[in-house]
Amino acid sequence: MKNSFWFILFAFGACSTPKSQESVEQEVMTIGSVERLDAVINALISEDAQIEVLASGFEWAEGPLWLEEQQALIFTDVPTNKIWKWTEKDSLALYLTPSGYLGDRTDKREPGANGLALDSEGNLILCQHGERQVGKMLSPLITPKPEFEALATGFEGKRFNSPNDLVYNSKGQLFFTDPPYGMDPWDEKKLDFQGVYRLDSDGKVNLLVDSLSRPNGIGLSPDQKTLYIAQSDPEKAKYYAFDLDEQGNVVSGRVLFDATSLQSETRKGLPDGLKVHSSGMIFATGPGGVLVLSPEGKHIGTILTENGTANCGFDLGEKNLYMTADSFLLRIKLN
Repeated sequence: MKNSFWFILFAFGACSTPKSQESVEQEVMTIGSVERLDAVINALISEDAQIEVLASGFEWAEGPLWLEEQQALIFTDVPTNKIWKWTEKDSLALYLTPSGYLGDRTDKREPGANGLALDSEGNLILCQHGERQVGKMLSPLITPKPEFEALATGFEGKRFNSPNDLVYNSKGQLFFTDPPYGMDPWDEKKLDFQGVYRLDSDGKVNLLVDSLSRPNGIGLSPDQKTLYIAQSDPEKAKYYAFDLDEQGNVVSGRVLFDATSLQSETRKGLPDGLKVHSSGMIFATGPGGVLVLSPEGKHIGTILTENGTANCGFDLGEKNLYMTADSFLLRIKLN
């Protein structure tokens, strides 16, 4: 990152505690750039689009989720066990704490919630690292309280590692990943693999994939026939595409794109969270920021955030892409 940018942040005090974006004479603080490898990306991101810094000072921001009725974005700060809320009008406010761990230990590394989603009834669904479960917040979105119902805690009587990211299909089936990132050294690992699962509406947990070393981000194609998985393994930094049948079972799989060789000192990050645009294009966090991939696996460009980037998410109408990048909440306007 450029030294001048760090100086601006330090002058504003943005590196100390989470706070909303500050500006001088209402100038927008920006960071990074857009790498354009194919002209197709211009239909998604205009050539004059800039990456805005909306908030900063988090330990590891994750799980951005747009709440249309509140015109707000909520996102997690996993190490601090909190969820934050950002709006254009009111800037930044604490939304929920605790978010992923309800116990008394204060020495857990990543206790908070990670990925977030809404079910068909508008309930907040959370991948809760500390509790090692997929949970549902019991209170309304407008008045959040740290009261949860466990939707899934394990597979075949064995406790999950730490559910990480999730996505619903139109049938109400929930697909989620379970790497070990939320586990502490004293946690007992019950499963000898890192799984990708499907939770059905009757509460049954189905194992779909057990062959990936670090399954992380997850998404569905617009026709819901393809399940995309990001693998955050530095030796095998890849994105996978799995074909699904009508019941939501995996019938075949392939490597969509291999990003292993893109890792460098200047391109931080691994395949992590991802979201699928209505056009079918995949916005996948990885080396350098957010890679934009075609459904065929062609890399058409990268939103270069200058930080390790954890996840991203659209607002309604896909007018903006919000990105959680290390200690920053970022935004770029889309066409």
